[in-house]
Amino acid sequence: MAQTSVCGPHYTQTKVCATRLSILPRLAYSHSFIITMPKETYDIVALPGDGIGVEVLNQALRVLRAAGELFQINFRVDEIECGGHYYAEHEMEWPEGSFEKCKAADAILLGAVGHEVNGKTVFTKPGKPYPEPQLAGYAQVILNRRELNLYANVRPVKLYAGVKHKIHGELKQVWEPGKVDYVVIRENTEDAYTGETNDIEDGRMTPIKITRRATERVVRYAFNLARRRNKLMKVTCVDKSNIIGAHRFFREVFREIGASEFPDIKLDYAYVDAFCQWQIRNPEWYDVVVAPNLAGDIISDNGATTAGGLGLAVGGNIGDEHAMFEPIHGSAPKHAGKDKANPLAAILSAQMMLDWLGTRHSDDRLITAAEKIEAAVAELLAEGKTLTYDLIGEEKASKCSEVGAAVEEKLRRLGS
Repeated sequence: MAQTSVCGPHYTQTKVCATRLSILPRLAYSHSFIITMPKETYDIVALPGDGIGVEVLNQALRVLRAAGELFQINFRVDEIECGGHYYAEHEMEWPEGSFEKCKAADAILLGAVGHEVNGKTVFTKPGKPYPEPQLAGYAQVILNRRELNLYANVRPVKLYAGVKHKIHGELKQVWEPGKVDYVVIRENTEDAYTGETNDIEDGRMTPIKITRRATERVVRYAFNLARRRNKLMKVTCVDKSNIIGAHRFFREVFREIGASEFPDIKLDYAYVDAFCQWQIRNPEWYDVVVAPNLAGDIISDNGATTAGGLGLAVGGNIGDEHAMFEPIHGSAPKHAGKDKANPLAAILSAQMMLDWLGTRHSDDRLITAAEKIEAAVAELLAEGKTLTYDLIGEEKASKCSEVGAAVEEKLRRLGS
């Protein structure tokens, strides 16, 4: 069943259901990244998913609609119901043909996946559709990353002025804006995330897979980003190569590519366990960080602590031809439906998407829209008034929808 609505002259939404501020100063792209001309209409697939994913993505789309009106950009949004709740009802993670829509889209916006029934997380059943059970929502995240070749998971760790940190249950200023500003580039298609699990005597084994092809392209992405940021001109390789042989290979390829192709970039190294301490103690040491999938997942979430928490943490899954953008928090089922979740990471995901699309299509309208959205978010954070509970405390907290409305209002003022 499809429902189509037109929101102003620049935004069309189709809902499919069961019935020069920049968060990244010009995203780094690989040598095979294709620059094309501006488009009359940009096709976006929206995947709200589960839990708070639905609520926060609604606010991101609200801001996207406003950007379309302000900067004369046509967005055609196809919203597809999906995730664990959909699987629980249909024994499939989304309607037939949904992946093909993702593949055909100019970009994808994802909310979050992960659903619970009677307090238990929903996993797929054996053989429906995967040989091994997976978190229901696997198709929207892992398969999209793999099948669309979204090999670089780009996660900025940036502290905005006015953002406090929740430590010992209290909000206080711990880290300083300007001293927390680096980007984690996480390899996105292999390592321990292949979905493969094998039975062994007295247990099960999940292999760690590292290939030269995947490693070369993600480390080149990281080196290119360090050049474009033109900050510390340094890339730090974070792994567990002292123990894991596959990670040792990742480090060897990193060193080889850096030395032969990027002699102007300083090579830096850290083991993931030690890095978790250093990124908290001295985040100013870092510029661009590259890591295998599992290590990158850990350190990007850990780094979010210094930037104000997961409610402000954004991620881009980027390849040479496709990209998917998401807040990196989970679906938080206990908060779902309460209108209290922080929508700013989802809004910044839309901002990051516009930045990527603007560069890919040489479209200054999109780039300007991205800059203005981030400026609106930064202004809201600096004021410190209309914020959700995680940033301002329960007593003063605004609702998710109120924060989205406040960002939209500031965007309209900045864009007028």
